[in-house]
Amino acid sequence: MKYTEEQIHLEAIETVAKLMVAAGKTAPKGSGIDSMEAMILDGADKDALAAEMRRLGTLNEQEFFIRDAGNLEACPMIVLFGAQETYRGISHCGYCGTQNCGEAAKTGAHCAFSVGDLGIAIGSAVSVAANHHIDNRIMYSAGKAALSLGLFSDKVFMVYGIPLSVSAKSPFFDRKPSAPTASVK
Repeated sequence: MKYTEEQIHLEAIETVAKLMVAAGKTAPKGSGIDSMEAMILDGADKDALAAEMRRLGTLNEQEFFIRDAGNLEACPMIVLFGAQETYRGISHCGYCGTQNCGEAAKTGAHCAFSVGDLGIAIGSAVSVAANHHIDNRIMYSAGKAALSLGLFSDKVFMVYGIPLSVSAKSPFFDRKPSAPTASVK
């Protein structure tokens, strides 16, 4: 059987995407509690995510969402990781900005352990992509669009996306810089 270069690249990306999800799952978790969800999108589902990124960028006047949508459109696949809202019941933690987990749950504060675990999982995942020479970029914009589309369970409050590509030149390399859209006061 003859395999074209395009077929080989797509199979490599699919294999690495699955390995990335596995790396995220096995990454260390605070208190040993798994509070993440992951998925892989391609085809029409990936295109719908890119369209939502573009829509949100236009709606909120955030040029980088539109730029990132173009990057995703140039890629065959994206891996998404989401953090679920969980409270660990750790006395006197306060990392979320409240006194304890009960107060955090009442006020809607997000558990710092869930956020930290998501970051560690994403770091593990992108290291898998890098080790296999698959171009990738961590995108907040893709995560916001995934939340907007309701792709994850209701427990998920934060998502990041990692589009994947094999090409002569990474689509993430010469990205136009975008000016800040708002200042924090």
